[in-house]
Amino acid sequence: MLLTDLQVIHERDPAARNWLEILLCYPGLHALWLHRVAHRLHHLGIPLLPRLVAQFGRFLTGIEIHPAAQIGQGVFIDHGAGVVIGETAIVGDHSLIYQGVTLGGTGKETGKRHPTLGENVVVGAGAKVLGNIHLGDHVRIGAGSVVLRDVPSHHTVVGIPGRILQQHTYPTKETHALNTESLPDMEAKVIGILFDRIKALEQEVEQLRGQSALSPAHEKKNGTPIFLGASNRLIEDFLDGAGI
Repeated sequence: MLLTDLQVIHERDPAARNWLEILLCYPGLHALWLHRVAHRLHHLGIPLLPRLVAQFGRFLTGIEIHPAAQIGQGVFIDHGAGVVIGETAIVGDHSLIYQGVTLGGTGKETGKRHPTLGENVVVGAGAKVLGNIHLGDHVRIGAGSVVLRDVPSHHTVVGIPGRILQQHTYPTKETHALNTESLPDMEAKVIGILFDRIKALEQEVEQLRGQSALSPAHEKKNGTPIFLGASNRLIEDFLDGAGI
């Protein structure tokens, strides 16, 4: 299992240049190894010591993993600063977790109160997956998303709250990296649709008004009122990414 952890980092992280660098300089790897020690002690029923090991791991790496959490083989915590994995969380094999991720509870449940991740799940930086929910295999969670509901396998989720956007397939576990460039921005998409509708309505109104006395008194440039042209440019800049 330890060799698998090293292999996974070498395969997935282009910054990993050699085995010694991985062994010495990857806090996600150190956190997982310390967690496995704490998890074993927890299952042996030893009091306090598992939490002390977990606390030492948090101090050393900035990654907090409860000793009772179940983490599969080949899991890669990339960078890892600020990652929190709760007591009843389950992380499937070959999953990828970026910095700032929380696999936590909602504060309203007892028993199984943390999420279950399937195999080959990718959780983007700063994402929060909360409550006793299930994420299927090969699910991708966009950076900064807040996921509060179950997600079926082979789907992508983005936004606050998380919205299921599209279905995808991954033929092998090596091809499941999170391609942030392909993740759509649903808010910008909806604004774009509304903007197009408003422009169509404005054109219809202008056609109906024609050159009648009902035409607005605002100064026009190229057939468009100046105040509307300025607002249109702001919206177009936002949709192009300047406001995102």
